[in-house]
Amino acid sequence: MKQFIAFVRKEFFHIFRDVRTMMILLGMPIVQIILFGFAITTEVKNVRVAVLDPSNDVVTRRIIDRMDASEYFTITSRLYSPQEAEQLFRRGDIDMALVFGEQFANNLYTGDARVQLISDATDPNMATMQAGYASSIIASAGQEMLPPGVHAAAIIPQVKLLYNPQMKSAYNFVPGVMGLILMLICAMMTSISIVREKETGTMEILLVSPMKPLFIIFAKAVPYFVLSFVNLTTVLLLSVYVLHVPVAGSLFWLVVVSLLFIFVSLALGLLISTVTRTQVAAMLASGLMLMMPTMLLSGMIFPIESMPAILQGFSAIIPARWYIQAVRKLMIEGVDISLVLTEVCILSVMAVLLITVSIKKFKSRLE
Repeated sequence: MKQFIAFVRKEFFHIFRDVRTMMILLGMPIVQIILFGFAITTEVKNVRVAVLDPSNDVVTRRIIDRMDASEYFTITSRLYSPQEAEQLFRRGDIDMALVFGEQFANNLYTGDARVQLISDATDPNMATMQAGYASSIIASAGQEMLPPGVHAAAIIPQVKLLYNPQMKSAYNFVPGVMGLILMLICAMMTSISIVREKETGTMEILLVSPMKPLFIIFAKAVPYFVLSFVNLTTVLLLSVYVLHVPVAGSLFWLVVVSLLFIFVSLALGLLISTVTRTQVAAMLASGLMLMMPTMLLSGMIFPIESMPAILQGFSAIIPARWYIQAVRKLMIEGVDISLVLTEVCILSVMAVLLITVSIKKFKSRLE
């Protein structure tokens, strides 16, 4: 029994010495429960709404105030023409537009009050939920404004779905799947490939060759860059000809942004390879640092606006978030590249920072 206890103590000491193992054993459950508890939500929260109200009477103001007071909607801007709403949708500044008809209060008594809800349906499920919540608030506020004893037909808003009137779910998940595939192929496979050389001892053989270490690393990354481009082409072809998701914007700029994202993913893989020594460690790092945040915090499945502020801030450092936003704008909404400059600039800065840090750390590890 004493020998058994001694072996158990020895194993505990080995585990306690390895800080990375302790972080995985004790930290991973905490991270997972927080992510799954707060990020996985289908609730409607913080929907950005623009209002076009030519009537501007007491009833419309009551409805607007009621929507703004709810936890689901936030009135972000007032419109003066339908063209302004289209511009805000294309820039990604709003999620929904509320458009009232003229003389809304007078028409309320005759049952002819008109109101339209325009929603961004690139995520069809969320657009349907948002329209349902808004319709309920509008109908309730309108009935409250009627004098006692006066009954009128309930206000039923006309719902218009932009970019995806057929409510196809493929419009939502195709950009997310593109980001996930490119991230995993580039980052995970690149990190494992380089770590494999370290683990088997063949990296030293490569480094004594006449070629500089930097070119050796880039030479190992090029095949995955090519394979990722092939995957990109395959996904686009399947999306257009099998899933019938059109490329509404410029195909050229869609490919350019995708290549930029591939470069960012390769830099991430190189960074992981510098801080890990085994393939198992590289797989764990890739899975924990890339796969889970990409699926949960990038907006691929769950809306970022419904997450707590802390997780929204954390999602800003995830490259896939900006790539998925850019793909949705270029591919689904068909906007011009000028409206995607924010995402392109953020990805460019990430690429420069990641490749600089990765190469610097890799050189120091070799020394």
